[in-house]
Amino acid sequence: MLSLLIVLAILVSVIIGYKTKINTGLVAMAFSYIIGAFLMGLKPKEIIGGWPVTTMFVIFSVSLFYNFALLNGTLEKTARSLLYSCRNFPALLPFALYFASAIIAALGAGFFTVMAFMAPITLLICKEAEMDELIGAVAVNCGALSGANFMTSGSGVIFRGLIDEAGLMSDSFSISIVIFISSVIFSLLLISLFMILGKRKMGEIKAEKFTKPEKFDEKQKFNLILMILMIVILLTFPILNIIIPNNELIAYINSKMDVGLVAIIFSLIALFTGMADEKEAIAKVPWNTIIMICGVGMLISIAIKAGTIDLLASWASGNLPVWIIPLAFSLIGAIMSFFSSTLGVVCPALFPIVPVIAEGTGINPLILFTAIVIGAQSSAISPFSSGGSLILGSCTEDEERESMFSRLLFIAVPISVLSAMLYNFALGLIL
Repeated sequence: MLSLLIVLAILVSVIIGYKTKINTGLVAMAFSYIIGAFLMGLKPKEIIGGWPVTTMFVIFSVSLFYNFALLNGTLEKTARSLLYSCRNFPALLPFALYFASAIIAALGAGFFTVMAFMAPITLLICKEAEMDELIGAVAVNCGALSGANFMTSGSGVIFRGLIDEAGLMSDSFSISIVIFISSVIFSLLLISLFMILGKRKMGEIKAEKFTKPEKFDEKQKFNLILMILMIVILLTFPILNIIIPNNELIAYINSKMDVGLVAIIFSLIALFTGMADEKEAIAKVPWNTIIMICGVGMLISIAIKAGTIDLLASWASGNLPVWIIPLAFSLIGAIMSFFSSTLGVVCPALFPIVPVIAEGTGINPLILFTAIVIGAQSSAISPFSSGGSLILGSCTEDEERESMFSRLLFIAVPISVLSAMLYNFALGLIL
């Protein structure tokens, strides 16, 4: 009965957040207190202890560093330069949009930031190139999603933190690599599918009327160097540790690497060198996302204490055929993400279940983690979710917005979700 109540609390939190626009994390915190203190007899300190401090710190520090590049124009100029370089290959425009968005997101901008300034640019480019706007929307959404999954970017960092908290700390980096690579492959396949299904032949796309972007100024050049340097530092030793697992020096340095703490050092360098204003950089930290993720994480910790996670895992492993479980995770992730955030709700809710189900069924946990992410991201283009809403917000006319709403809801989402399930099924066979 208690487990059922907790599951209902998670669902109600999502519904209230969607209907009222109140942060889902705040609602989840309230439920955590009511259920934990008055129904489970937990002390308030135990309930507060469920707040994922590490995850909060990492999101804050990483986003703070990359906000400097956002404020001084480094990210936007990088995106425009990447698109301009592909001006002579109009048939490859969707992939140019994808890679431009992916690279900027991988450099640390994160999904929401990339979509906020790439979605308007994308729709404008589609009009100029006379390309189906739906294909452009899918391309930029996929690019922002898969790029953000890079191991040192926003989503990738959060995935690693959630996997660590799920008890798979030693494998979190390698699992995050698989998630990133899988999301890239899935995105490229999905864009190709939409290009094939599109009414306009790719050869008919006109070369976009880009003006040559201005050169990077000295501040932007230095900021770009800082971003690349941080990525290199954070990736070098984990990769070396995988390649040379028995080297004590590499293992020692790798054990001291922390993306959040490294990001703080680079943020200080950015401040000392005048990359942007400190107050503006802090103000742009995604506090709403932090509250959402940590609030839901708090409620999930209550679910773990109540045995809800183990109960759900036992039911799934005992009642579902093994081959269906990755598909079920993919579909559940898609349904949840249709109305909510992949990072804020889906992954914090489903990732803790994975180790128990993997142990009970013999399924490789990275298959389940990947199925959750790919499934959730397949419906992120829903007009009720993060990606779709940002695309709709970039439409300049009501008629255009209404048309895009219908096409996202009835074309993009069904095709993407079905493709994700097929992809995850194939991935399960391969891995």
